[in-house]
Amino acid sequence: MAEQTTRTDIRTAGGAPAGTLDEHDEHDEHDEHDGSGGGHAGRPGTAGKPTGAVVRDALGVGIAVGLSGFAFGVTSAGSGLSVLQSCALSLLVFTGASQFALVGALAAGGNPLTAAAGAFFLGVRNAFYGLRLSQLLALPRAVRPFAAHWVIDETSAVSLAQPDRRSVRLGFTVTGLSLYVLWNLTTLLGALGAEAVGDTDAWGIDAAGPAVFLALLAPMLKTTTERAVAALAVLLILGLLPVLPAGVPVLVAALAAPAVLYIEGRRRGATPNTPQGENR
Repeated sequence: MAEQTTRTDIRTAGGAPAGTLDEHDEHDEHDEHDGSGGGHAGRPGTAGKPTGAVVRDALGVGIAVGLSGFAFGVTSAGSGLSVLQSCALSLLVFTGASQFALVGALAAGGNPLTAAAGAFFLGVRNAFYGLRLSQLLALPRAVRPFAAHWVIDETSAVSLAQPDRRSVRLGFTVTGLSLYVLWNLTTLLGALGAEAVGDTDAWGIDAAGPAVFLALLAPMLKTTTERAVAALAVLLILGLLPVLPAGVPVLVAALAAPAVLYIEGRRRGATPNTPQGENR
């Protein structure tokens, strides 16, 4: 308080009106708290990222992941869906994990409602991405419903890696646009190619979907807890496949996360606290 009074007195002595400076200081402090000052996305004091670097990173993600739409188109057609149905899924759903889960369950003979439920639960994570991105992007209300369709793993990862709001918006837009266009184009090509090939099982193309899904998942398992959740989920699915209808084991496997977190919490609670002086 004393420092602010002194600073105001010094500026006033320089000839500027005291009221004007006080209002300016309050405006700066407000910007600093809400993260909107200077165009920074909640990270005051960080330097902006060059436009070329943001576009390069966003296109790299969009192109790399967008090409996997070919695998989805092949898998979708192999599960019995038509080219139109496969393309409609990519256009309207546009979240790879949920799409692969849906067509995978249908290909295994699962109930459509069960398959849809599994896909829905996988897609719920995008709602949590949206809560964070809505603050960083700060888009006009009229644009938000359209932008929400692009809130997926890849756009969230690129956006959250940016230092300021301009870069966040650019990274989100370039990633979303490139990935959406390429994903839908390769879905169409994959579905048409699968129809031309005929029986995808005979060529082993039905394994493309799970392979791509694992390739996307593996880099995300960075901690021991995450790897434990994935391992337990795999064991649950493999153990329940022979006894439960197709699609249901995927839903049951979701219990792996709370189970591992519960065990982890009990383990940490049982570990005695280390005295502060021992680590010195």
